[in-house]
Amino acid sequence: MTSNADVAELSYEDSRDELVRVVHELEQGSSTLEQSLALWERGEALAKHCEEWLIGAKARLDKARLSSSSPASANPASPGSDTSSSDSAHNAAE
Repeated sequence: MTSNADVAELSYEDSRDELVRVVHELEQGSSTLEQSLALWERGEALAKHCEEWLIGAKARLDKARLSSSSPASANPASPGSDTSSSDSAHNAAE
C-alpha cells in the first residue's frame, strides 16, 4: 500500500479523485482487514488534504472580496482622490 506521506504533494483534484477511488474500493468489501485499515487511513489523509485545500481557497476568495469591496476602491471620490470641488460638494450633499 502507498505511504500517506505523498498526500501533501497532491493537488486538490488528484486528492479528490484518489479519495473517490479509495471509497469505492472500501465499499466493494473485498479487501482484507489490513488492506481496509490502510485504505481507511489513506482516505482520512486525502480527505484532510482536500479540506485544507478548500479552506485555503475560501481564504483567498474572502481576501479578494474584502479587497474589492474596500471603501477606497468602491468610492472613487474618497479623501485623497483627485476630484474637483464640485464633485466633493455633491458627495457631501448625499
